[in-house]
Amino acid sequence: MSLFLPKLTCKKDIDEVIKGVAEKVVVLRFGRDEDSVCLQLDEILSKTAHDLSNMASIYIVDVDKAPIYTRYFDISYIPSTVFFFNGQHMKVDYGFKTKQDFMDLIEVIYRGAMRGKMIVQSPIDRQNIPKYDLLYHGI
Repeated sequence: MSLFLPKLTCKKDIDEVIKGVAEKVVVLRFGRDEDSVCLQLDEILSKTAHDLSNMASIYIVDVDKAPIYTRYFDISYIPSTVFFFNGQHMKVDYGFKTKQDFMDLIEVIYRGAMRGKMIVQSPIDRQNIPKYDLLYHGI
């Protein structure tokens, strides 16, 4: 768990953040506190949070404490990141691996959202995208 990122622990908190943050990209990291890959991702997110504070608000969500969102967003890989802008779900074709990749991705999402786009194409080379473990095994 990152000590520097706010943690959302219930559906009500998540709903308030999604609906309440205006003119910024809301980044929700779904994962588990004890997962080593989640901790690596949290490090990237926490290192960029200050630099991106004018464009993004970043939060951590435990998949076990928000099962309704885990099902709703069909989260099958952990960690997963979900993006919103002015209460609207922003769709991105794929994620990021490094601090700079994340900063570039947020900038593309922010600029696209400001122009009214709800789907953006990631600026990151597909070969640099990490693969994560399945959340649900044997389904």
